[in-house]
Amino acid sequence: QVKLHESGGGSVQPGGSLRLSCVVSGYTDNERFRFMAWFRQSSGKGREGVAAIHLVGRGTEYSDSVKGRFIISHDDGENTLYLQMSRLKPEDSGVYFCAGKNAYNPYITFTDYISWGQGTQVTVAS
Repeated sequence: QVKLHESGGGSVQPGGSLRLSCVVSGYTDNERFRFMAWFRQSSGKGREGVAAIHLVGRGTEYSDSVKGRFIISHDDGENTLYLQMSRLKPEDSGVYFCAGKNAYNPYITFTDYISWGQGTQVTVAS
């Protein structure tokens, strides 16, 4: 069974940086994700996709709210997904989840993810 485990959340002041990690375990050759993504859920809001990556082609997609401030990357050897977050704002606060899927189309989207981690809390406040 594939499992995803996030870490790296915490409290930071506006303008600060954090790096989130998501370790994937339990892969078999037929179950390796082709896409992974980071989502966040803020208090009173639905889950929002913030960054996604195609693990073969390395294409990426970002929400407009984080474009230019966040960078998604993946270490194949460590089976670890990262989200480098810079110039953080209070509205970036929330629980951040990583997710993966095996879709075989080439389009990077924030839909149809099948496996999810438990989330890590990010709080941006003075």
